[in-house]
Amino acid sequence: MNLPDSPLSAFPEETALDERDGRYLRKAIVWSHAARRRGNRPFGSVIVSAAGEVLAEAANSNAETGDCTAHAEVNALRALAGRGLTREELAGATLYASGEPCVMCAGAIFWSNIGRVVFGIDAQRLRVFRGERQDQRDAELSCRDVFRASPHAIECIGPALIDEAAAAHDGAWK
Repeated sequence: MNLPDSPLSAFPEETALDERDGRYLRKAIVWSHAARRRGNRPFGSVIVSAAGEVLAEAANSNAETGDCTAHAEVNALRALAGRGLTREELAGATLYASGEPCVMCAGAIFWSNIGRVVFGIDAQRLRVFRGERQDQRDAELSCRDVFRASPHAIECIGPALIDEAAAAHDGAWK
């Protein structure tokens, strides 16, 4: 990962993943590269049931659609609509995100009742890639802060596979 002038000690430590979480997070990272190739911000997401069934996969599509809410996590959650999944089934599901979910996406995850999130590159490292341009800034609030405010438990794991998740961002933001 090529982070200019950033003390690495200021960033959260990388989380080790088991084989299953690593496999699905890597699928989300593949979607982040697909998003970038199509001219979108490089983010991908995969939602997996407790039994290991891939329920939805998506890439960020806001440049293609002009929809500022078309983040990968929201697109994946929208793909679940009409599938007839119960709140209990969603509580057992894991959402894998190539990057730490933003405040909007964390709220959507909360409302969906997804019970677990695993993410790649964290928001602090992403801010280094984004720089100080106003059109690239985000609300500096961690998804963990949103999840802590939830009345139901949302397990949050990450950052993980940081270098792999960061690769799609190198040169994409300036």
